Amino acid sequence: MAVGAGYLLGSVPVAVLVGRRHGLDPRRVGDGNPGYWNLRDQVGARAAAPVFAGDVAKGAVAGMVGRSVAPPGAWGVGYAGVGAAMVGHAWPVFARFRGGRSILTWTGGMCVLSPVAAGLAVAAFVGVARAGSFAWGARLGVFAVPVIQLVVEPPRRVAATGALMSIIGLRFALASRAAPVPAAAADG
Repeated sequence: MAVGAGYLLGSVPVAVLVGRRHGLDPRRVGDGNPGYWNLRDQVGARAAAPVFAGDVAKGAVAGMVGRSVAPPGAWGVGYAGVGAAMVGHAWPVFARFRGGRSILTWTGGMCVLSPVAAGLAVAAFVGVARAGSFAWGARLGVFAVPVIQLVVEPPRRVAATGALMSIIGLRFALASRAAPVPAAAADG
């Protein structure tokens, strides 16, 4: 149940739906990525805010569904739900399997699965983003999660987080092979 629900949640193409309200398809403009960063570059941060919230919510809800259907102590079900939401976001059934890179969906999931590590990583992201670089703040936030987890959680949970992060890496690798990202879009 967690995997099916996660995939369907992840498949909702939030950036495409929000882009339509602004008269564009993010898959056809900018870097072609149907995600928050590209839409933010096209319509501004305020207009793209629903994409940020929606993509984070997809991962958080998938993690909550996984945790709610799992027996006590079966934390892997939550990870499976978040992983499925990330796969749905990257290869959405509702958008011809052409989706985003799953970073915000992963972030939402980690807020549910590992709230201490995610909270500290979000704080690091906010600090760097406010200092001037949203992109570098996001990178720091993502890579800080497993490092922080090493201190506060068992190693197998850190390994599960790494497995989820590999979905992001795969999606970036496939996107870079499909079309080069312009320098301006790569920063942010």
